[in-house]
Amino acid sequence: MSLTEVKRVVFTEEQIRNRVIELGKQITKDYKDKHPILISVLKGTMYFIADLTRTLDFPLNIDFMSIGVYHGVTSNTGIVRINKDLDLNITDRHVLFVEDIINTGLTMGYLVQNLEARKPASIKICTLLDNPRKRLMNIPLEYVGFEVPDVYLVGYGLDHEQEYRHLRYIGELGEG
Repeated sequence: MSLTEVKRVVFTEEQIRNRVIELGKQITKDYKDKHPILISVLKGTMYFIADLTRTLDFPLNIDFMSIGVYHGVTSNTGIVRINKDLDLNITDRHVLFVEDIINTGLTMGYLVQNLEARKPASIKICTLLDNPRKRLMNIPLEYVGFEVPDVYLVGYGLDHEQEYRHLRYIGELGEG
């Protein structure tokens, strides 16, 4: 199957914007007195974290990680490599991990375990998209934008071979 075109829009720009505002209100209520560090993984979360942080009404820091998932000859092996680590010290700080999509939970599980070793005051997860049907590891999600169908999604930061990230909506990629 060649995935080369957007088959349908799953979430419009307006739906995304409205949900991000709602998430921002919830997060502001929960974190207004905690001065958290928001952490996300580049590149997929770039639009989400930018839009989300502009809805938050409290002091915060932002930091980024970059990871690589090792791919074997025939499949993704699940081995995660940190290409760019955090610049900020998270010891005794409240951490909100902002993610674009949670599928199996394996990568997020690895990242949470890695961050927990640094002794933060707390770690919570905010994801724009959740695909619980693919879940292989139980990951507690504090904030969820949308539950998604088990299809290949692109747009609003999500890519296919580094394409489609720029779309203002989230769409299902189909055969070309």
